[in-house]
Amino acid sequence: MDELEALAHLVRAYSPSGRERPGVLAFVRLARRLGYDTRIDPVGNGHAILGRDRPEVVFLGHIDTVEGRLPVRRQGSRLTGRGTVDAKGPLAAALLAGRASSGPGRIRVIAAVGEETDSRGARHLLGRLRPGSVIVGEPSGWDGITVGYKGELRLTATFRGARTHYSSPHPTAMDRAIDWTADVRSYAAAHRGGSPFASLTAKVVALEGRSRGDEETARVTVDLRLPPSLSPSDTLRGLPRTGRPGRFTVTIRVDPFEVDRTNPVVAALLAGVRAAGGRPTLWRKGGTSDLNLVVPAWKVPGAAYGPGDAHLDHTRKESVSRADLGRSVTVLTVAFDRLRSLPLTPRRSDDGA
Repeated sequence: MDELEALAHLVRAYSPSGRERPGVLAFVRLARRLGYDTRIDPVGNGHAILGRDRPEVVFLGHIDTVEGRLPVRRQGSRLTGRGTVDAKGPLAAALLAGRASSGPGRIRVIAAVGEETDSRGARHLLGRLRPGSVIVGEPSGWDGITVGYKGELRLTATFRGARTHYSSPHPTAMDRAIDWTADVRSYAAAHRGGSPFASLTAKVVALEGRSRGDEETARVTVDLRLPPSLSPSDTLRGLPRTGRPGRFTVTIRVDPFEVDRTNPVVAALLAGVRAAGGRPTLWRKGGTSDLNLVVPAWKVPGAAYGPGDAHLDHTRKESVSRADLGRSVTVLTVAFDRLRSLPLTPRRSDDGA
């Protein structure tokens, strides 16, 4: 089985967030063909395991994708389809690398659910696994390694007021919501750093209004991406109160996070990129990933890695080349070999995860 064939097996199973079951079943079938022991945990994550000893190396990928089907086409040395980059490509590379890796210890490749929405798959694992190291499967380019992600704060502000005639000089609830949104944008602009990674950004996700009897209500949902200098709590305290929003409802709250660039996982991936003939690049990204959750919770060395151009995430041009996928298998094989041999303190792993 070549690299594109393995990836196509995963990509053909359409698995947007909330409907991941077909993708998880495809992952389990592929892993079994490659010699892994497999299971599906209570929240729907797929687990593929090789080896029984310590230390355990976890590759935490995600099987869910954004909505929107794409034709799965193999055109020469390139595969097009939803998830080829984000993030079934990294999962396929990890399964193939784990099979090629050798040495002591155990490799666990996880196809997590819900990463594109609420990270429910990763959150389920936080208190149930205790690996020695973790690689989070996200596209970084075969010769790139991601060492930092911004945090995320998504909230809905609700504005209520008495219904007034549109000719009235008094602002409507929608007027107040729009004014507040403008002030949030100004607040973000005031926290612009020397680089995109160091800057606070704000985007409007939804804006809606309704009237019922004598009352009108407006709701605006904003998504803020937080630099390392701002925690979610800091950001909440600093948000403007223009227009007297009745309440804030927080739906996503993730701290920004950056790993130590000298940690063993980064070193292992650097060695892998060099072994595959590349010159490694370390990235800090404006998005958020499960790396932000699992490394602080597990207190283990980690980084994010995977084949594919992240600029193609969520687009109709999502695709990956066989060459990049193959090089990433080499990178991960070298990294797995090194991490399996680390003299890490054994940790208990609950296989009832």
